[in-house]
Amino acid sequence: MKAWAAVLLVSGLALALPAHAFRCGTQLVSKGDTRSAVLAKCGEPTEIDRRSVWRRPVVWLRGRPFFVGSDLVEIPVEFWIYNLGPNKLMRRVRFEDGLVVEVDTLGYGFRESQRPERLPREAYDYD
Repeated sequence: MKAWAAVLLVSGLALALPAHAFRCGTQLVSKGDTRSAVLAKCGEPTEIDRRSVWRRPVVWLRGRPFFVGSDLVEIPVEFWIYNLGPNKLMRRVRFEDGLVVEVDTLGYGFRESQRPERLPREAYDYD
C-alpha cells in the first residue's frame, strides 16, 4: 500500500514540475537549444519580447557557483511565444544569451483571425 502511495506521489510531482521542453511537430525543443535551432524546429514565433538583465559574472566549479568580481554584466533575454492553435496550449520560450533556459506553458492558443488587433499608439497616449 505504501509503495503505491509513493509511486502516485512521485508521478504527481513529475507532472507538476515546470516544462523544460516541448514538441514542435516531431522535433523536441529543450534547454540548451539555440535560437536558430528553435527557429528551424518550430518556425517563426507569434510574438518576440526582448529585454536585458544585469548579473554578476559567475564561474561554476564542482557544481557550486563562484562570483567573479562585483561588476555587473548585461545578458540579453528574449521571450518567444508560440501559438499552437485553439486546441493546444501556447508556449513561451525564454532565451538568455541565445540559449533556451526555460519553457513555460501558457493558456490555450487562438486562431490568428481571432487575434485582437493592437490599437494605434494615439488611442492610448494621454499626452
